[in-house]
Amino acid sequence: MLSRFYLIVDNAQCLAQFLPLGVRCVQLRVKDKPDTHVRQEIRAAKALCEQYHCHLIINDHWKLAIDEGCAAIHLGQEDLDCADMAAIAEAGVRYGISTHDRAELNRALSHEPDYIALGPIYATILKKMPWQPQGLAKLKRWKSAIGSIPLVAIGGFTPERAAGAFEHGADSICVVTDVLLNDNPCSRIEQWLAVTKQAS
Repeated sequence: MLSRFYLIVDNAQCLAQFLPLGVRCVQLRVKDKPDTHVRQEIRAAKALCEQYHCHLIINDHWKLAIDEGCAAIHLGQEDLDCADMAAIAEAGVRYGISTHDRAELNRALSHEPDYIALGPIYATILKKMPWQPQGLAKLKRWKSAIGSIPLVAIGGFTPERAAGAFEHGADSICVVTDVLLNDNPCSRIEQWLAVTKQAS
C-alpha cells in the first residue's frame, strides 16, 4: 500500500499531472466539503489512480470510501471516536492511523492498523497543532515500539530532510505543502521521487 514517497492532495484534478511522474501512493484529503463533492473527488481520484497503478488512500471519509470501493483509508485520532471499525474490517479496507504521543500510539495499535503515522516531525504550516515538532529521535522510538508495522513520517519535510527520517526508522515520508505550495510542484515531485528511490 505504501511507497517511500507518500503524497497528500486536496483534489483529484492535480493527479492528472502528478501521477504520470511516477507517484505510487497518494492520499486524497478533502476537508469542509459536502459529501456529494467528496464523492465526486473520490471517484475521479480512484479512476486516475487505477489508470496509473497508484495506491489511493482516502482521508477521514471511511463511509464514502467503502461505498466507492476504495481499498484504503487514513484515520486521525478523532476519527476513531466515530468510525465503525467492524464495518471497515468487513469491507476489507486497509487503514493507517495518525499518532502524536504514547497514549495515541497505544490506542492506534489496539486497532491493528496497516501503518502508523507520526508527526509533525518538523514544524508545519499545514494546520494548527497542539503538538511541538516530534523530532527524529521519536521516530526511532516509534519504530522500535511498532516493529514490522510500516511507519510514516509527516510534517515539515523537504527532500533534504528525507535521509534523516529513513535513517531513524521511517518507512515512508508523507508530503503535503512542500509539493502543493511549491512554485513548480511537478519538478518538486521529481526531486522527491529521486531522493526516495536512492533510499530504497
